Amino acid sequence: MITAEGLTKRFGDKTAVQDVSFTVKPGAVTGFLGPNGAGKSTTMRMIVGLDRPTSGSVSVAGREYRKLRAPLTEVGVLLDAKAVHSGRSARDHLRAMAATHGIASSRVDEVIDLAGIGSVARKRAGKFSLGMGQRLGIASALLGDPHTLILDEPVNGLDPEGVRWVRQFVRHAASEGRTVLLSSHLMSEMAQTADHVIVMGRGQVLADAPLEQLVRAWTTNTVRVRTPRPADLAAAVGGPSVEIVSAAPDLLDIVGLPASRIGDLAASHGIPLHELTPTTGSLEDAYLALTGDSVEYRTKEIS
Repeated sequence: MITAEGLTKRFGDKTAVQDVSFTVKPGAVTGFLGPNGAGKSTTMRMIVGLDRPTSGSVSVAGREYRKLRAPLTEVGVLLDAKAVHSGRSARDHLRAMAATHGIASSRVDEVIDLAGIGSVARKRAGKFSLGMGQRLGIASALLGDPHTLILDEPVNGLDPEGVRWVRQFVRHAASEGRTVLLSSHLMSEMAQTADHVIVMGRGQVLADAPLEQLVRAWTTNTVRVRTPRPADLAAAVGGPSVEIVSAAPDLLDIVGLPASRIGDLAASHGIPLHELTPTTGSLEDAYLALTGDSVEYRTKEIS
């Protein structure tokens, strides 16, 4: 379990993280989301002792990271896949890490196979592609078979097979009762992977909830209806809590009624329907609604 209480970090006159509190529980994949500059990386660095909090505290399994006797066997961390001696081979890098904790060389071979880097294990890490560097970083995080995993953008640069492998692996790790904190900007991937989501913006926690609950709270369900009699249908389903938008001459987007009720009303008025498609909000929709006022670097919309 990871527990942050009133976590604050200032760099000079800039507050990167302000009064952040959350708990990452074992047995679930917790997604850690937020726009660039939201404070996610600083928070993760404070969890593993790379940055010291200005105030507040954060612990892993009830202890500060710097007080863990054998960190690699308790917390697996991927924050920067490039943090590798470029002149060492992948195998030598992992063997050097293993030696600091008395981890058997057989475990090095296990994580090399697990991460799919066996064919390049004897090559210099400095020559690795982005994807292979990520795989080496994941292998490093898994080396001590830790109970807690903290992975920052682990699928960055991976091919589809690698992305799916990471998804399956972290889901399996959570099913074994491990604590998993996973940061990513890929909303579609996070939607398939996370059970719980923490969203940060401008250094503060904007949301901390189960994924499905967050999506329900921050999105709107719409029913798309195609009919040759849109005006008649609009009159039949209209009401104070119903919003109707004409998307095309024969197409309506209706908010405020379930598809079943729209179908019943259309049938009772003899209105033919050529399409009745309910659409639910996505994690991406919820994320954009949550962080709309917290984006530090905004691009111009394309019209």
